[in-house]
Amino acid sequence: MEEPKWLEGLLRTKLFNICPRHRETPRNECNMFCLSCQNAPFCIYCRSSLHIDHPILQIRRSSYHDVVRVSEIEKLMDIRGVQTYVINSARVLFINERPQPKTSSHGASSSSTTKIISYFCETCCRTLLDPFRFCSLGCKVEGMRKNKEEEEERLRKERQQETHKGTHPPPHTFNSRRRKGIPHRAPFAS
Repeated sequence: MEEPKWLEGLLRTKLFNICPRHRETPRNECNMFCLSCQNAPFCIYCRSSLHIDHPILQIRRSSYHDVVRVSEIEKLMDIRGVQTYVINSARVLFINERPQPKTSSHGASSSSTTKIISYFCETCCRTLLDPFRFCSLGCKVEGMRKNKEEEEERLRKERQQETHKGTHPPPHTFNSRRRKGIPHRAPFAS
């Protein structure tokens, strides 16, 4: 996955603060992110004055966590492998990794006929509902970077082995019927 230039800025951005330019107006929380400027988030009023022709992502909240609509972000980047959810009749995905819920013994059915299949995020090991690889965009980015580094390391080792292949003489072949260990003579009988 080729990571868009603006994605790192979005993942680091603190959203939903009160806009310093529009403190007295209603709906003044900074929940928009400009893909062109890639700097601080802004409110709906700043959009009309400062970012009128720029591509914008609107960030929403779900249970105190930042989400973005799938319909908006899938036009901008590859989101395959990221768990999506339906919240207020809109399909969304979480931007950053969320804290793990505390495990509890309540509500779990201990019936032997119930088969529980669990899926986990490859980055943070959070339990997923469906067979996805990641729980959020942030986890996907981290997972893809890790995979890229591992792939580069594997390729580097392969290249290194190939360059050393031609420099070493072929290993000396020994008799295939070589003895095992040091030969011992039978003790002299007296």
